[in-house]
Amino acid sequence: MIEVLLQLQDEDPKYYTDQLIKSFVLNLLTAGTDTSTATIEWGFSLLLNHKHVLDKARDEIDTHVGTNRVVDESDMANLPYLLCIVSETLRMYPAGPLLVPHESSDDCVVGGYHVPRGTMLIVNQWAIHHDPNLWTDPEKFNPERFEGLEGKTRDGFRFMPFGFGRRSCPGEGLAMRLVGLTLGLLIQCFDWERVGEEMVDMSEGPGLTMPKAQPLVAKCRPRPVAGSIFT
Repeated sequence: MIEVLLQLQDEDPKYYTDQLIKSFVLNLLTAGTDTSTATIEWGFSLLLNHKHVLDKARDEIDTHVGTNRVVDESDMANLPYLLCIVSETLRMYPAGPLLVPHESSDDCVVGGYHVPRGTMLIVNQWAIHHDPNLWTDPEKFNPERFEGLEGKTRDGFRFMPFGFGRRSCPGEGLAMRLVGLTLGLLIQCFDWERVGEEMVDMSEGPGLTMPKAQPLVAKCRPRPVAGSIFT
């Protein structure tokens, strides 16, 4: 990305100033940090409340990665269930529940509603992801619903955690790898459990990236694989 921006700067240095490039990169880093952090926290909260899913993900990692090294980016293609967990987390708790606003370029009629030119349009992806007309048991955490999609994350317009079309999030690929790799490392290297008998609170807090109302607190113990790798 930076290489492309620097090439553009060579072609048009008056427009692509150092300040513009710096602002653009900082915007990408900020957007990627908050959304990925929120998704990882939601994902692990779901795993702690659904131990059978956590165990299944750990078994997949132990089978395909082993115990002599940690998960790395190249392993993601061999960990489909882990990626299903990421997708299901993004369905239930999308980092950006409302997509970036757009403006209608022409008068049009959508679903019987007249939309004048210049109207601000906002897609409520949270509502779409929880629509019982589109999803079976939408309030149920079920990563298996994404099995067999062969890497297709769109599934029509039912599933759009990164938006869609030419203005979709450019960091989609990086985000899926980052969240998957982080969850994979945490699952592989530690045994996790809730603090107390109560289920992890899944209440949603206010914010553009929809954080948890109560930050996640959990207990962990290093697994033997962590000791053999990091000592």
